[in-house]
Amino acid sequence: MNKHFDLIVIGGGILGTFHAYHALLSGKSVLQLEKDNFPVGATVRNFGQVVPSGMEAEWFGYGVAGLDIYKSIQQEFDISVQQNGSVYIASDNDEQALIHELKAHYDTIGYETELLSHETVLKKYPVIKSSYAKEAIFFPQEISVAPDQMIHRLHEYMQTKFAQYTLKYNSPVTACESKGTGVKVGLKNNTTLFTAEKAIICNGYEFKLLYPELFSESGIVVSKLQMMRSIPMPEVALTGNILTGLTTRRYESFEHYCPSFKSIKTPEHYEELKKWGIHILFKKAADNTIIIGDSHVYADVNHFDDLGFDLSHHINELMLEEAARIVDFDVRKLQSTWAGFYPQHATKHIVTYDLDDRIHIRTAIGGKGMTASAGYAAESIKKIFS
Repeated sequence: MNKHFDLIVIGGGILGTFHAYHALLSGKSVLQLEKDNFPVGATVRNFGQVVPSGMEAEWFGYGVAGLDIYKSIQQEFDISVQQNGSVYIASDNDEQALIHELKAHYDTIGYETELLSHETVLKKYPVIKSSYAKEAIFFPQEISVAPDQMIHRLHEYMQTKFAQYTLKYNSPVTACESKGTGVKVGLKNNTTLFTAEKAIICNGYEFKLLYPELFSESGIVVSKLQMMRSIPMPEVALTGNILTGLTTRRYESFEHYCPSFKSIKTPEHYEELKKWGIHILFKKAADNTIIIGDSHVYADVNHFDDLGFDLSHHINELMLEEAARIVDFDVRKLQSTWAGFYPQHATKHIVTYDLDDRIHIRTAIGGKGMTASAGYAAESIKKIFS
């Protein structure tokens, strides 16, 4: 392939794919390169919850824009979008105060919310234990996707919609450098070369292969998350994104918009859970399995191998015990467990580098990727091509 492209996107995950999508919408020709036979990173190892309600500042805006983008694509092509809303369930007085304060914030900016009483929570989500649910806040416009399916369907949609889109799997990039007035990208020890006006690198912590010194100094940390999937449970009524009390004590929207956040105490039974970054989420998949998780253990980029690929039985036990406190189905009927690895930054929402006006790095979006990538990439593409 000797064709010259307007843009080469390195990385086939959600962040790179939406950069490709918005470039295509603006009329650019795009080559997207994915190192594996299909995406295997953070994009497919998550809950598939699209929850702008958990974001703050401009990232909330990116998330809201993303809702519209997902829904508009779904009208043309099934990428697994389901609009069943998101609910945060409060289990004590402090968590109740937080959801009331968050509702007050969203009411001022017109983002639709609904407070659910104890009785309404149990009616809408009958598997939630009466002893757990005090009250809840519900966001009806929020969506979920099937993480193991969505990116594949999105790629298929883009291949059918855009004649100027070329997607190549099993194409690990070994070189990316400015050449003349454009960019040269090499595969297979530079035996295969592509050229473009610009390149965007969105391949998570894999960008260390191209720019090891930059990567080492980036301040990126890698978060290891443990998740579990139940056997199919068609009898369990659990729709939408289910987020619980520990989530209200963790997500940035509560931290930034709830005045009482900094003064609430951590109950004794939460101490060990917070130590491992556990907050319990549930999402029922199309095959009637239920995803349960998750936890967060961190390491800096120069030592992230120390996280290992094994799963901590202790962490899984902590999650299952807390999950059993929340729901009344048997959470121990599991068919699989796994870990996801997300690059993120301790103080930045995303890591960006513009090596010149042709090579751009966008990576380490962390757990915001599924929610914010679609909206963020639209603005990123405008800036890059301005």
